[in-house]
Amino acid sequence: QVQLVESGGGSVQAGGSLRLSCAVSGDTYGRICIGWFRQAPGNAREGVAAIYRAEGTTSYADSVQGRFAISQDDAKNTVYLQINSLKPEDTAMYYCAARYTAYCYPFRNYAHWGGGTQVAVSS
Repeated sequence: QVQLVESGGGSVQAGGSLRLSCAVSGDTYGRICIGWFRQAPGNAREGVAAIYRAEGTTSYADSVQGRFAISQDDAKNTVYLQINSLKPEDTAMYYCAARYTAYCYPFRNYAHWGGGTQVAVSS
């Protein structure tokens, strides 16, 4: 099984940037996607980006296209989520999750989850 640990969240002002990290360990070989999700209080969980580890191909939700960028560092077994031009509506708990598949989108059936990292954006 795969284990995931998020870090990098914090409190920032609107317009700023953050880079979230997801340290991945365990069974990380083969067809596996790592996705980033977020959930704000009172809202449903939303998938924002995902990467297919073997090929580095990426998928994004329309709502974050152009501001969010997912990437990976194979040597560090880490997947990153770069968030630029932060908005107050980006405030949420951000989670990374894993799914054993070559098809990262749609953002469903991710079975393995980290504990999350909080992002708070003030105006």
